[in-house]
Amino acid sequence: MEKFHSCPMSNHAQTIVIGSDHAGFELKTKIIDWFSETNYEVIDVGTYHEESTDYPDFSHRVSGLVDQDRVGILVCGSGNGVAITANKWNNIRAALCWNSDVASLSRKHNDANVLCLPARFMSTVEAIKSIKIFLETDFEGGRHSNRIKKIPL
Repeated sequence: MEKFHSCPMSNHAQTIVIGSDHAGFELKTKIIDWFSETNYEVIDVGTYHEESTDYPDFSHRVSGLVDQDRVGILVCGSGNGVAITANKWNNIRAALCWNSDVASLSRKHNDANVLCLPARFMSTVEAIKSIKIFLETDFEGGRHSNRIKKIPL
């Protein structure tokens, strides 16, 4: 079952769909707490505890809800499992980002729509900074648009 954390939406705000496995649960909880002070609507698709879970379950839930009005955030221990799973979906461009510089480039050059965070390898401060940059950075288009068009099989 999804948990909705609603905040007033601004003109530029999007809905954030967030999920994690057990390894990412603590960081995901801190991220949701931070979002409560913003103008974003957050849809939390789980997990809701630290008991062992399977990261593909939450990656699929997030990926299935991402569209032109929603971006995703996925959190697991390394960030790799959720990124690999999310990228199996058509129209998902999930980027593993361990700092705000990588998060910025994932948007500018790759038009990423799912941010994957490695909970075991980044602080809450760096995660929040990366999320802010990810949400505020626009796709540059141009030569990058042609590259994005080549991604689907």
